[in-house]
Amino acid sequence: MSASLAKLEAKIGHKFKDLKLLERAVTHRSWAYENLAGDTDDRIRQAENESLEFIGDSVVGLIVAEQLFLRNPLASEGDLTLMKHSLVSGSALGGLSESLGLGEFLRLGGSEEKSGRQKISLLTNAFEAVIGAVFLDSGYVTTRVVVTRLMEERLQSVTPEGSIDFKSRLQSELQARKQKTADYRLIRSDGPPHDRTFFVEVTWENGIASGQGNSIKAAEMMAAREALDDLDSKEPAKRSRRQ
Repeated sequence: MSASLAKLEAKIGHKFKDLKLLERAVTHRSWAYENLAGDTDDRIRQAENESLEFIGDSVVGLIVAEQLFLRNPLASEGDLTLMKHSLVSGSALGGLSESLGLGEFLRLGGSEEKSGRQKISLLTNAFEAVIGAVFLDSGYVTTRVVVTRLMEERLQSVTPEGSIDFKSRLQSELQARKQKTADYRLIRSDGPPHDRTFFVEVTWENGIASGQGNSIKAAEMMAAREALDDLDSKEPAKRSRRQ
C-alpha cells in the first residue's frame, strides 16, 4: 500500500507527514466494513474516508471562493457564485479526480468494486477526502497551493456564461417531480446604466427563491440555483448535493 500511496502523493504534489491520513482518504466505507468486520464501529469509522470528505468539501469550497475573488475583483456576487458552483460541482470534481487517476488508488468493498472505480460520485468523494487529508496534515496554506495547482486550468478558464445551467437543471428537477415550469420575474434593477444590478424572483408550485446579478440572465441563474438548494433541503435523498 505504501508504494501505491507514494505514487498518489506524486500525483497530487504533496508529501504527507502522516501517511495514514492519505490511506484513510482512499478507503471507502464498504472496504472498512468488509475488512474490519470484527472491530468496533468506532474503529471502523476511523478507518474510512467520510469525515475527511466532509472537511475537504468545505476546504475546497473556501479555496475556490478565495481564488475566484482574487482573480475577478470586479465580478458580482452572482457571477462569483455561478463560477464557484461550476468548479466544485460533482461532475467537475469527479472529472478532476478522474484525470488524476484517483480511482486506481481507492480501497473498495466488493459491492462498490462491482459498480466501478470510475463512478463520478466515488471519485468526487475521494478527491474531497484527499484534500481533507492534506489540510489535516499540513494546514490551509499548503492545501491552497495543492488545490490551486490542481485546478489552475479550470480557474483560468471559468466564466459565468460557461457555468452550470441552473435554469435547465431546475426545469428538469421540476419535471421529474411532475410540477409546472418555474416562472421568472424581474423585481427591480439598481445602479447606473453601465453598472446595473438586476433582482429576479423565481416561483414554482411549492416555493419561491430570488437571485441577483449584473445581467438578467445571471440573476435568473442565481435564483434557479437557490431554488434547487431549497428543493434539495426539503428532499435531500432525491438529489446529490452538488449534481
